[in-house]
Amino acid sequence: MKNILITGGAGFIGSNFVNFISKNSSARIINLDKLTYAADLNNIEVANGSDYSFIKGDICNWKEVKNIFLEYKIDAVVHFAAESHVDNSISGPKAFVDTNIVGTFNLLQAAYQTWMKAPGEFNSGYENARFLHVSTDEVYGTLGKTGLFTENTPYAPNSPYSASKASSDMLVRSYFHTYGLPVVTTNCSNNYGPRQHDEKLIPTIIRKALNEENIPIYGDGKNIRDWLYVLDHCKGIDLVLRKGKTGETYNIGGENERENIYIATKICELLDKINPRKNNNSYNDLITFVKDRPGHDFRYAIDASKIENELGWSAEENFESGIEKTIKWYLKKMS
Repeated sequence: MKNILITGGAGFIGSNFVNFISKNSSARIINLDKLTYAADLNNIEVANGSDYSFIKGDICNWKEVKNIFLEYKIDAVVHFAAESHVDNSISGPKAFVDTNIVGTFNLLQAAYQTWMKAPGEFNSGYENARFLHVSTDEVYGTLGKTGLFTENTPYAPNSPYSASKASSDMLVRSYFHTYGLPVVTTNCSNNYGPRQHDEKLIPTIIRKALNEENIPIYGDGKNIRDWLYVLDHCKGIDLVLRKGKTGETYNIGGENERENIYIATKICELLDKINPRKNNNSYNDLITFVKDRPGHDFRYAIDASKIENELGWSAEENFESGIEKTIKWYLKKMS
């Protein structure tokens, strides 16, 4: 793999991956991003000497996507680009269908037409090509108080966002089984860390606290998520890109299940120590419970044993170590 197309590389996880791969690979990096509200070119900090190119463009534009594959001789894709905020998918689902389904189709079709002459037959020079599709654990639906999502858990998406991601996963699967396209899929748990957009839970808690505003928590705050530090996720994606078996899915999770209310109180406690309020009260006093989100899944939790056992990946950060690094990054950003 010499020419890697990274879609959505100015977003949260994508930018962290661009920065990581620039320091750990000699490949040429082509970053394609539409630069929507959730993207920021300031997220990009590639290593000196990296062969890096940025293209402002839209994966929903078929002609543009196909031209990029041909011009840059793309032989690897890491596909992050997606609409990903559940609340936004409830109020405006069409953008999620367009980007997450149609955009993914365009990339798959361009890869197929560039890499292969017919199903199962590769064009010369593309025999080792690879298409990695980054997805989410939300495609599996919701869990009760026990159990874990595995790669064999039936899909049961409950929001327009997760339904659109489930659809894109199925498209990726179909291109492997129909055409032999060398695809792999990763389904991750909730990411956190530097460069995450302000709208997400953890940045919202930090921002609201520092601005002395109410910190909104849905429902009773008992919803549970498995939290994955973004750099751990990037390392897992890199492993799957290089060593994952084509046609396979790998779940990447941090094994850090935490209730939303715990997330909020932990951040407030750390801020109390690192950046105390002027009135000396705890930031916890700002936590406010608000009306729950429609269709709010109760619990997500990933069984990451497949990637751990087959590829040797493991999360290096637990939530408590990762969240302290995250808070310090945001304090620096907001200072």
